Amino acid sequence: ITDKDAYAFALHDCDIVNYTREVPARLFYPIIHPALDFEFNKGYYSRVTDKLHGRATRLLYSPLINSLKKVHGQSRYLEYMESFRYALSGEFSFIRSMGRGIAISPTWGLEVSTLSEVYKNTSNRRICQTQIMDTYEHKHQELGSVDSGGGIYKMANDIAKTIFRVMAQEGVIFSTSTFKTLLATYFQESRFEISKYNALSKINGLDFIREKEINAVEIFQEAIKEASDEYYEDPMGVPSLSPWITVRSVLPDFSDKFNLYV
Repeated sequence: ITDKDAYAFALHDCDIVNYTREVPARLFYPIIHPALDFEFNKGYYSRVTDKLHGRATRLLYSPLINSLKKVHGQSRYLEYMESFRYALSGEFSFIRSMGRGIAISPTWGLEVSTLSEVYKNTSNRRICQTQIMDTYEHKHQELGSVDSGGGIYKMANDIAKTIFRVMAQEGVIFSTSTFKTLLATYFQESRFEISKYNALSKINGLDFIREKEINAVEIFQEAIKEASDEYYEDPMGVPSLSPWITVRSVLPDFSDKFNLYV
């Protein structure tokens, strides 16, 4: 974040099929409007065509957050993470001063990690959400599996580990017993979500294959189990990239040198 004249920055996925200039405009508007006082804006959108998309959000993220609340009790962090309409979207914007203090995760847990960094660096009153487009279409990832270790399975694993590590930083103690209870709770919560979306699909005439939904949550359950094992072996995990403000405190002239090569 080297441009001293830039007040705000926006980021979005690069595989948006129906992209328009309205996307960055809607991301920037709430944080640059002089009558508003927001520092961070999270974009959200509909993921419905003739069927429901967003498996990672619907069948992993939401039931996992609900399960963690049941096992570990209410917390400001979990309530904050639950408040986003599309926590796993890759579209967000922030003012430059905030961006300088955010540590970026190099894993698939990027979106969750970014929201967690924002949670630590500003007040909830200075965070907003904006619908950036009516419908959203992008390239769909394969579900993946335990054997392949890729696709949405890998994303689910990294998301779970990121949440575990942030909660540990908040003082939450995890044990083998709580992880086992978490898996059992997730099993129940995920089935509630399947029943809910089954009803929603029938009411709205959407294509819904319950067998595929069940298969997805079974794979996510394996991802959570693997994530808990990996967290137990290495609670610190893959370190995030250093915030820009930290880099400049060590290398004061780094911005000037960086500009020479871009």
